Amino acid sequence: MEAHDVTDAKIAAVKAESGVTDELSSCHTAKVDGYTVEGHVPAADVQKMLKERPKISGIAVPGMPAGSPGMEGGAKQPYDTLAFTKGGAKSVYVPHR
Repeated sequence: MEAHDVTDAKIAAVKAESGVTDELSSCHTAKVDGYTVEGHVPAADVQKMLKERPKISGIAVPGMPAGSPGMEGGAKQPYDTLAFTKGGAKSVYVPHR
């Protein structure tokens, strides 16, 4: 794994090119084996995506929901990991309740 510190403009371009809309956006963006992973996505969801290899641009957990990875502590909030395409389609990939 390799991390890159980039400017806000660079990450905005990566998000736009990958199909990450404002609605899907969060504080972290990663490229994993050709997919984009946006936000506090559970590792199990990333592993599921890499095993299934769906025809999507990536997966996202918008915002920073309580109880998602890195946001533990306090009351857990239900959230969904969303699958998205560059064309703007999105669907629930994994619900977290």
